[in-house]
Amino acid sequence: MKRRVLSLLSLTAVLTLALNSCTIEVNDGLGDGTTVTTPGTTESVLSGSGTLSGTISKDILIKKGSYTLDGIVKITNNATITIEAGATFNVVTSKTSGLVILQDGKINAVGTAAEPIVFTTSTKTPGDWGGITIYGSAPIKAVNGNAQALSEDGNNVYYGGTDANSNSGTMKFVRVEYAGKKIGDGTSETNSMTFYAVGAGTTLENLVTYKGTDDGYEFFGGTVSAKNIVSYGNFDDSFDWQDAWSGQNNTNWYAFQTGTGNFGMEIEASGNADNVAPKVSNITLIRDTNTNPESANSPEISAIQFKKHGTGIFSNVYISGYKNIGTQKGYAVLIQDAATETSQVNTGKVVVAPLTYLASDNAGVWGYAFTPNGAKTFTNAATVTKVSLTPGAWTTVDGVNLLAGLQ
Repeated sequence: MKRRVLSLLSLTAVLTLALNSCTIEVNDGLGDGTTVTTPGTTESVLSGSGTLSGTISKDILIKKGSYTLDGIVKITNNATITIEAGATFNVVTSKTSGLVILQDGKINAVGTAAEPIVFTTSTKTPGDWGGITIYGSAPIKAVNGNAQALSEDGNNVYYGGTDANSNSGTMKFVRVEYAGKKIGDGTSETNSMTFYAVGAGTTLENLVTYKGTDDGYEFFGGTVSAKNIVSYGNFDDSFDWQDAWSGQNNTNWYAFQTGTGNFGMEIEASGNADNVAPKVSNITLIRDTNTNPESANSPEISAIQFKKHGTGIFSNVYISGYKNIGTQKGYAVLIQDAATETSQVNTGKVVVAPLTYLASDNAGVWGYAFTPNGAKTFTNAATVTKVSLTPGAWTTVDGVNLLAGLQ
C-alpha cells in the first residue's frame, strides 16, 4: 500500500482537493477514486485540472489549467491561494458558488494580458454564481459611524478593522463572468467583485467583470485602490461604494453598459458626512443605445449618482449615452439628497472635472432629486479623451472585444 501511495503522488492529474483535511483525490486512470492524505503539508498543488471546494486553511498553488470551482470556497487561517496565469475555473451553478478570501486569508492571482485568470460558467447566464469577495482589515464607517458591519453577501461575516495598509494579496489580469447570484431571500444578489474593508496594501489591477446581475465592483469601506478595471454589461451599477471607502490611487476605470444597466457609478458614505473623498483619475462611462434600467420607469439611468454624503474627486471623465428614458432624465451627475449637496458638493468633496459629456439630453447641468442650493453646472471639456487600456485576451470574451467602445 505504501508503494501504491508513492506512485499516486507522482501523478500530476489532480482532480479533487478536499480542502478541510488537505486530502487529494487522484485519478490514476483505474477509476477507483483512490484518496491519498498528506498530513502536515504546508502547500497543496493543483496541476492542470481539479476541483476547488470547501475551506482552504493551508497554502495552495493552482497551476495553469482548467478547473472546477464547486460551492463557496473560503481562504482562511493565514493561507494564501496562488493562481498562475492561464488558469480557468468553470463554476458549478447548481448551488451557490463563490471564492471568498476571509480576513485571515490572502489571494495571489497574477495573470497576464495574453493569459488571464478566468472564472466563468458553462451556461453563460448572468447570475450563475457569487463572484469573488475579499475581506480586509482596513477601517470603515458604516451606518451611524460604526467601525464594523455585517456583510451583505450571505456569508454573515463582520468586517471593518484598524489597519489602513492591510494587505489581502494581489489580483492582476483576472476576469469574472456571469456572477451576481441571488442569495438569502431570493432578491439580494452578490456582486462580481466585492471588497469589504480591504486595505491599501492590496493590489488590484487589470480586472474585468462581465455580465453580472448586480454591481461590477463594490467597495464597502476600506482604503484599497484599483487600476485598469473594466465593468462590462453588468445589470446594476458598474462601480459602487459605501461605508466611506477612501482609495486614493485609482486610475483608468472603464464601464460599458449594454442591454440592462442602472447607474454607471453609485456613490454613498452610509450617511457619514465626515469622510475622506476617494480619488479616481481617467474614467470612461458609456451607455449603449437601448440600454434600460433593471426596473421599468426607474430613475437609475444617470452616469454618476451621489447620495448619503457620498464623495469623490474625479478627473478626466468621459461620459457618453446617458439619455432620458420616458419621463426619467439621465444626467452626467445626479445628486440625490440635499444633505449631500450641502456637506459635500458645496464644500468641494464632490468634483467631476474636467468632464466631457456626449450624446445626452441634459448636457451642461447636474441633476438634483430636490430643489438645489447652488445648482452646479459644467462646461464640456474638449480635451478629455477615453481611457486607454492594453488590449488582449484579458478583455476578450467569446470573440468579443470588450474595449471596442474605447476605439
